[in-house]
Amino acid sequence: MNSEKELQERSGNKCELCSSEENLSIFEVPNSPTDVAETSIWVCKICKEQIEDPEKVDTNHWRCLNDSMWSTVPAVQVMAWRMLNRLKAEGWPQDLLDMMYLEDETKEWAKAGVAEEKGDVVIHRDSNGVILEAGDSVVLIKDLKVKGSSMVAKQGTAVRRISLDHENEKYIEGKVDGQQIVIITDFVKKI
Repeated sequence: MNSEKELQERSGNKCELCSSEENLSIFEVPNSPTDVAETSIWVCKICKEQIEDPEKVDTNHWRCLNDSMWSTVPAVQVMAWRMLNRLKAEGWPQDLLDMMYLEDETKEWAKAGVAEEKGDVVIHRDSNGVILEAGDSVVLIKDLKVKGSSMVAKQGTAVRRISLDHENEKYIEGKVDGQQIVIITDFVKKI
C-alpha cells in the first residue's frame, strides 16, 4: 500500500480521476493483485462516493475520465476503465473505452473488479441468443412498425451503437433514419 505522502507527490495533490483539490484521501483499488506495488489512488470525496455507491453516480462528473484514462499509473487506469465500463450504456464512455489501451496484466486487474459488480445484471440477447452489449451494432431481421409514428423500420436496416435498457432484457435503443427508437431484441441480429 502506498503512503499518503507518496500519493500526494505522485498526484500533485489532486484527485487522480477528476483533478479536484478538495477532500482528498486514499482509495485502495478493489481486487488488486498482490504482486502490484501501487494499488491505491488519491481521490476526492465525490469520486470515492460514486465509485462505492452506483446509485450516486453523476454521469457528467465522469467526463473527467477523458483525461485521467491516459495516466501512466496502472491503478488509475484500472479505476478509469471500470468507471467507463460501468457507464458505457451512456454512449460517450464506450468511445473512450474503444480508444483506451491497457497492458494485459492491467486489463485483467480491471476486469476482476467488474465481474464482482455484475450481481443482478440484465443480459440482452439477439434473435440467435448472442449476447448484446452497449455500443454493438445490430441489423433488423424483419420490418418493424414504429409505435406512435407512421415510420416503418425496414428489414436489413443496420442500427449502430445501441444502448441497453437496464430493467428489461428484451429492450434496446438505437437510431433508425435519425430517430431514436426502442427495439425488441427478438427482431435483431448482432453484426
